[in-house]
Parts: sequence; C-alpha cells; structure tokens
Amino acid sequence: MAERARTPPERDRALGLGFYITSTPGRPGEIKGTWEEFRVTEISTYPRPDPNGPYSVLRVVSRGWEQHELGAAIARRLGIPARAVQWSGTKDRRAVADRLLAYRGPSPSRGFDLPNVELVASYRARDGLVLGHHYGNSFEVRVGRISGTVDRAISEYRATEEELRTRGGFPNFFGPQRFGEVRPITHEVGRAVVQGDLARAIDVYLIDRPAGGTPGEGDTARAAYADHRDPRRALSEFPVEYRFERSLLERLARGESPARAFHALPRELRLLFVHAYQAHLFNRWLTRRWEEALPLDRPVPGDRILRMGRDGTYRSRDDVPVQVDNRTECEALVARGRAQVAGPLVGTASPVGSERPGELLAALLREDDVAPAQFGVPVAPELSSAGAWRPILLPAPPLALTPDGDGVWFRFALPKGAYATVFLREFLKSGAVGGPADTVPGSPDGAS
Repeated sequence: MAERARTPPERDRALGLGFYITSTPGRPGEIKGTWEEFRVTEISTYPRPDPNGPYSVLRVVSRGWEQHELGAAIARRLGIPARAVQWSGTKDRRAVADRLLAYRGPSPSRGFDLPNVELVASYRARDGLVLGHHYGNSFEVRVGRISGTVDRAISEYRATEEELRTRGGFPNFFGPQRFGEVRPITHEVGRAVVQGDLARAIDVYLIDRPAGGTPGEGDTARAAYADHRDPRRALSEFPVEYRFERSLLERLARGESPARAFHALPRELRLLFVHAYQAHLFNRWLTRRWEEALPLDRPVPGDRILRMGRDGTYRSRDDVPVQVDNRTECEALVARGRAQVAGPLVGTASPVGSERPGELLAALLREDDVAPAQFGVPVAPELSSAGAWRPILLPAPPLALTPDGDGVWFRFALPKGAYATVFLREFLKSGAVGGPADTVPGSPDGAS
C-alpha cells in the first residue's frame, strides 16, 4: 500500500470521509467563488418525444436555486401542485445547473419569469421523469486562488490523476452536501428517525450546530430555543424564510406531538434524512474497510458486486454475493470493468454477514444501537427502506485541465450519484469542499 496522504480535515472525518486514496500532496484552492465557476449539466435519458403525449419535458438552466424550491416555484407559475413537477436528479444550489424537469400537462408558451431561471427548451412526451432517470452529470469546475504557480499545480494534479488510474479509481464517498453543506445534521436527524425518536429528530433539526458548520442567521434563534424551549416564542425569533423550521414550531405551538409535528415537513425531506443516515453509515464502513487494508478494487468473500447494465450503469439492487466458490469469477468481472465491488446502503433487507465486510458493518450498527429491521421506521412507515448497494470505487474519468488566471478549470463527467467534490478532494487534499451534483433541501442554514 502506498504511503498514506495527509489526514483529511475534521469535518470530512466526522462525515465518514476518513482517507485519501492517493498519496500525492495535493494543491488546495477555492471552489465556487461564484455560481459560474461550478457548472453541472445532467446527462439525461430524454423521454421519447410524442406530440400527443400527456407530459411536458423542460430543459432548464438555473443559478442559485435549490431543486425542490425551483420545482415549487415553477409549479406555482404553471398553476399545478408542487409535487406534480418531476426530476431525475437533484442539483446543488450553489451552481449553474442544466437539467430536465417534467410534469403532466401542456408545455409552457414562454419562460417562467423567475430570477436566474432560463427555459431552454420544452417538448411533449409519452413519459415523465423518475428519480435516477439519467446517466450522470458533466462538470466544469474552477479551482481558484491556487497557491504557487498554476503550471506547477497542473503538474501536481496530473500526478494525482495518474495515481488514481494506478489504484483503479477514487472512493465513491457521499459528499458533505448529502449531510448539509452549511449545517451538516441531516444524517443525525435520520439516525434519530430510524431509532424511533422523533422528538430527538426535531431537536436536532431545530437546534444542533455541529462543529465545522458555517455560521448562519438562524444561530441566535437556535441557541435561544435550546434555552427556553418555547415554540411560540421561537416563532417570533426564527426568520420568516426558515419555512421548514417554522412549520415544525407551528405544530409544536399548537400542542401537537413530535410525531404529528414531524409530518409537517415534506415527505421528500423526511426521506432524505433517512437516506443521509444510510450515506453516513456507508462512508464510515468504507473508511473502516480502508483502515483494515481490505482492497477496494477487488472483492473478498462476504462482499457484494454489482454487474454493469447494458446502458453502462449499475443497478443498486442487482447484487451478487461473493463467496469462496465464485470469488475467482467475481474478481474477473471486476477486473474487466463489468462489475464493481459494492458497499451497503443499510435497510431492512440488508444482510450482515459473518465475513470481514459484514463484521465491519455489524460493529458500526452496534455503535449506533441500530439494527437493519429499524429501517422499516415504524414511527413513519412511509420512510422505510429495504436498502441497496453502492459501488465503493469509481474509475477516474477523463480529465481536462485548463489554466485560468490564478486558477484551473477541471472538466470531467461522473455517473449519477457520484460527487464532483469527492473526486476533486483527491487533487486538493483540503477536504470535500464546494458542492456536488446532488444535494438536499432545507432552509437557508438548515439542511441545504
């Protein structure tokens, strides 16, 4: 094993991103100095056009919009329920995002007159969109304010790229944005939900300010509520734009139970809490695997592999157990790029095996006092999850590097579910900063 690189920053380690796979020193820089310096374009599976189809498919470019807020705003302009607007992948707020949206109904005759939103094209189709109905995303990211010369930085970045290819790729961590860029608490809310403690889940969402978070306007209100615990008073203290927090407080002020109050939050957000906790377990499991010196680029007994589909993607529930009698065949599939070693997104159907990969998972679940059956979420069954599998190592994509003043443009593409900043952290060695293709909804300093 190559010499270990520097230790990741505490914020990364708290979210389970506990190692760099490359040993190069890295060259830090700033990501997302402006929206225009982080551009993500969805690589879509376009629904088949049909002039008589019941759906309208829109190609939209937005700047500074969170996905759910954008969908709700477009729905208001169209006069349809917010839940009627569909998309295949959520995009980061702090970016220029080019993606598809869809809804059942006639196509708009003009744009939506929303700030920083451009309707590029629209057409009628026989089908709409569902989550995951895309191949991936292409990125253009400027890393600015690089120390030293840009030419030297590019040379060092190329050395990292070469080491990634030697190692078989980069670890497929969930990026910090999965847990909340400003206030990384979504996984802690999800842990409380899975444990059946909705009062604790609400407290985490309203109050907690973990170390490594970014100061926000709501800090004073959160601290005050932690002290007085009066939801009526808190409604006069939380800013009006903190709509999710206020919806919880309004229910609590009416005397509703935590279980009823929790359901004031949109289902998509409540579900993402559970998904964030699954992501946190995955990151921690992957770090434990690395620390145990188990390979990332080949399977061992007790692993699962995911076969590549005809479209070049992996089905998260089409897993193959790796056993002693099929290990050679599984290793060959992975070596040929026809399969990937996978790690667990824990759910009710997740096996906890007796081989070493399973032992690592069992230890994490014991630490959290959680069992797979609890992902049935009896206190909120609509949030239950059977679990799935996620590749633990992704091939390094072709990478274009272009100097630009005191910075460098990175241009590359990743499969759906992969985080641009997780890829970039191997080059910068300064943590998973900035934003990915996918993020979660929340208020200004809530879960976004």
